[in-house]
Amino acid sequence: MRKFNIRKVLDGLTAVSAVASASSAAQQQQAGNRETEIQETLQSEHFQLCKTVRHGFPYQPSALAFDPVQKILAIGTQSGALRLFGRPGVECYCQHDSGAAVIQLQFLINEGALVSALADDTLHLWNLRQKRPAILHSLKFNRERITFCHLPFQSKWLYVGTERGNIHIVNVESFTLSGYVIMWNKAIELSSKSHPGPVVHISDNPMDEGKLLIGFESGTVVLWDLKSKKADYRYTHDEAIHSVAWHHEGKQFICSHSDGTLTIWNVKSPTKPFQTITPHGKQLKDGKKPEPCKPILKVEYKTTRAGEPFIILSGGLSYDTVGRRPCLTVMHGKSTAVLEMDYSIVDFLTLCETPYPNDFQEPYAVVVLLEKDLVLIDLAQNGYPIFENPYPLTIHESPVTCCEYFADCPVDLIPALYSVGARQKRQGYSKKEWPISGGNWGLITQSYPEIIITGHADGSIKFWDASAITLQVLYKLKTAKVFEKSRNKDDRPNTDIVDEDPYAIQIISWCPESRMLCIAGVSAHVIIYRFSKQEVTTEVIPMLEVRLLYEINYIETPDGEQVPPVPTPGTGSNPQSIVPQSHPSTSSSSSDGLRDNVPCLKVKNSPLKQSPGYQIELVIQLVWVSGEPPQQITSLAVNSAYGLVVFGNCNGIAMVDYLQKTVLLNLGTIELYGSNDPYRREPRSPRKTRQPSGAGLCDINEGTVVPEDRCKSPTSDVKDNSFSRSRSSSVTSIDKESREAISALHFCETFTRKADTSPSPCLWVGTTLGTVLVIVLNLPPGGEQRLLQPVIVSPSGTILRLKGAILRMAFLDTTGSLVPPAHEPWREQNVSEDKDEKEKAKKRRPVSVSPSSSQEISENQYAVICSEKQAKVISLPSQNCIYKQNITETSFVLRGDIVSLSNSICLACFCANGHIMTFSLPSLRPLLDVYYLPLTNMRIARTFCFTNNGQALYLVSPTEIQRLTYSQETCENLQEMLGELFTPVETPEAPNRGFFKGLFGGGAQSLDREELFGESASGKASRSLAQHIPGPGGIEGVKGAASGVVGELARARLALDERGQKLGELEEKTAAMLYSADSFSKHAHEMMLKYKDKKWYQF
Repeated sequence: MRKFNIRKVLDGLTAVSAVASASSAAQQQQAGNRETEIQETLQSEHFQLCKTVRHGFPYQPSALAFDPVQKILAIGTQSGALRLFGRPGVECYCQHDSGAAVIQLQFLINEGALVSALADDTLHLWNLRQKRPAILHSLKFNRERITFCHLPFQSKWLYVGTERGNIHIVNVESFTLSGYVIMWNKAIELSSKSHPGPVVHISDNPMDEGKLLIGFESGTVVLWDLKSKKADYRYTHDEAIHSVAWHHEGKQFICSHSDGTLTIWNVKSPTKPFQTITPHGKQLKDGKKPEPCKPILKVEYKTTRAGEPFIILSGGLSYDTVGRRPCLTVMHGKSTAVLEMDYSIVDFLTLCETPYPNDFQEPYAVVVLLEKDLVLIDLAQNGYPIFENPYPLTIHESPVTCCEYFADCPVDLIPALYSVGARQKRQGYSKKEWPISGGNWGLITQSYPEIIITGHADGSIKFWDASAITLQVLYKLKTAKVFEKSRNKDDRPNTDIVDEDPYAIQIISWCPESRMLCIAGVSAHVIIYRFSKQEVTTEVIPMLEVRLLYEINYIETPDGEQVPPVPTPGTGSNPQSIVPQSHPSTSSSSSDGLRDNVPCLKVKNSPLKQSPGYQIELVIQLVWVSGEPPQQITSLAVNSAYGLVVFGNCNGIAMVDYLQKTVLLNLGTIELYGSNDPYRREPRSPRKTRQPSGAGLCDINEGTVVPEDRCKSPTSDVKDNSFSRSRSSSVTSIDKESREAISALHFCETFTRKADTSPSPCLWVGTTLGTVLVIVLNLPPGGEQRLLQPVIVSPSGTILRLKGAILRMAFLDTTGSLVPPAHEPWREQNVSEDKDEKEKAKKRRPVSVSPSSSQEISENQYAVICSEKQAKVISLPSQNCIYKQNITETSFVLRGDIVSLSNSICLACFCANGHIMTFSLPSLRPLLDVYYLPLTNMRIARTFCFTNNGQALYLVSPTEIQRLTYSQETCENLQEMLGELFTPVETPEAPNRGFFKGLFGGGAQSLDREELFGESASGKASRSLAQHIPGPGGIEGVKGAASGVVGELARARLALDERGQKLGELEEKTAAMLYSADSFSKHAHEMMLKYKDKKWYQF
């Protein structure tokens, strides 16, 4: 796990741009303002940036391995990532620096080590005995390409097969090559005229370690005698080989072929296969060969004491099964089960009771690695049910389109979401415990609840418990079920504005205290949800349609100059023109035949059964206007205390009272300014429907170009490395100026005008041109009056200006504490209340947790406003800018959040140039500035978010969430919080040879590999063949690795298992281990001296 060095910024110094703001602050001091009294406690040393954990399914998996004693699973990916899984909650992520694909993984079983083979022809030895696994050794092959590796159980010699057909042998202690090489031309028949192809399989005979079975791609298999250095038997077949597996008695092996056949061979009968099986071939009459099938990519042959052996294979389906899903076939005796998978199979492994290959295998499960899933099949139960997967691997079940992160939530939230989510679980899983159960949990040092919400392309929303660096799904909400679904593409309504995924979630607004949830979707729809533990049936789904249109009349002056445009009447600025509808509008076209007054989606008009959890309060849809499709929503906010939801796009802003189900405000962006519009709007081309370039829609579309009437799905994952778009206020683009979008919304209780003497409820609106406007809210009293009297909404005339699109707004009280928006506490709506409760409800006022409410009215507040370019702190009600910080000149801020940390607050920003920055509040002193990651695609921009207590996350790949911290305290505690992969476990006893086998030599034959492969016997390998690279290893693991992986393996394991001698005394064993540790440290010191003058990139 990589730590980042922080360029600490001296507290007294700020950027050059802040010099002017310092002088303005001095003027404020003279004026006698109180803001200078605020004591800021956050300093640079409170901040440090490091990755914490990675959750989700490994993206583009390519290799799989399992340690049957430690019970740890390893998955390698095409980008060189390594993911290790133990018991639920024990996960680890590592990365090979080269980024080359992992082609194979091999555990040193029960040794706490793993060998990885990469597509760039390197081998790496990982030490798993430390919490953050590290590479101890690497070996780079220069002249040959690695195709297959095999490490026998309890051996230190790794067989490496290559593309040229040769086999090299690596000592895993020293990671050096032996001089013993099996050359392809010695292995095959001398009379053979063709090259046998790459090595696709290596394994030793389970009963005789001196015999090595080598499979070549062309179809040749060779049984090689290691001692005599010659081939005992050669088995030839017409069809290419994909894999080979032994019967545990070592008398038979099975091969899988490219024509969909399996051939079983007796070891001593090389002339022809003992049996040929085509598992999925149609048996033809007249004894003809079955029709060829697709290749069987892998086969495993596992025996049981009590019954028939299992033959398990992937692939091999007949060619006429077009469209059939990928299958795993389990053949047991006379029965054949074909298990269909949702995705293509990358690899599979059979989990067995014993690690010894020469014993009855007793298989109990199959782990199947799919392209986008991990499946475990229970072999012991009838019907082969799957195990319920406890890992959070379903983040990408539907592509993630947005996410939000909430740390320090109310403590009752996670239990409430879990209780409603528990009812959604599928049935029919295996009743057994999850078999991957290795490792130990770390210490839980964080006690606050954390929740992650992900929005998806299919309209679903998932709530995740993310407390204490773990992840577990709590509850899933399907927002699409409120709409009528088209059965096929031809059936789809012609009002769609997206080619696919019309229900995709774009924005999530959630109030954890009241549990109110509001979402905005890609089809210009907004849905408000209320949380309930009771099931209800909604007879008629409450629905509103809003006609939000941007239209301008252009008036020419006599000298030809244009004057600021005047909004035309009938543009929807009159709230009374919107009629709340309980059914979709029927008028689908205007007088000139254009689509008009119709929403993009059709709401169901039948009763809707709503399970406990989130239930629909109101559906709001923007409608087509005179052939123009509604523009996608760019910002959204909900407030439970006021009963209001507000949303905006590039046309304007709409506010809805969701309690009374009425539209309160429906204005074009220009109309918000009134007569104070600072821009000269240019004419906009008619009938051109462009998405605004600054409204955040580019983020959801990942930089794709939008056609005129349709926009791409938010799931399109197109890389855009240029990011050259200018989003500053000095914009010359005609279309951009004329389409000023709403980019930020914030409900609060503050001073709306300079003359105000007391705070009042209002809405602050930020636009893509850097303007902040304030709308005053006049709310009726609570109780029944709230449902009868209208909410009065009026622009205040207050206008503030920043450079760049507005991203985030927040408010501080006179002590510098955050003033959260007012909220209504959650209560169950669907339970009939008694009279006392009703009386209480009538008297209940919205809860404003604002500290300012208890202070003198004359005291001021501070507005913190963050745009793409700068941040300002403005004193209220005076509206003087007291602090200003230019965050970036050459880039732009993608995400800015005002968050709490160490009992204080700060502004955290993530820039498009890859920098993460934090600033103190209210003075905006720079506290942290770290280059973290380059913005390689818009997925990162779309999903990056900061939250309280120094936590942040983003979607690092389409299937994985990366969490990080910018808190020094969390970085220091991370080591304790991480789980341990390696736990000391006794290796099971070797199988008993039995009296007769011992007497007549029928048992397993051991081999002194040291004698064969050691330098004294086989000499040194060619230096040009492979280059040894010492790994970083980590200080924590050097002695542990030396004693654990090297010394104990060499002295204890080899002495005990390979030579059959036991170490008599514990003191001897300890001394040997310590001696090995010391020799390893000397070796490491020599390496350090050798490489100390080299830079890291010269290794």
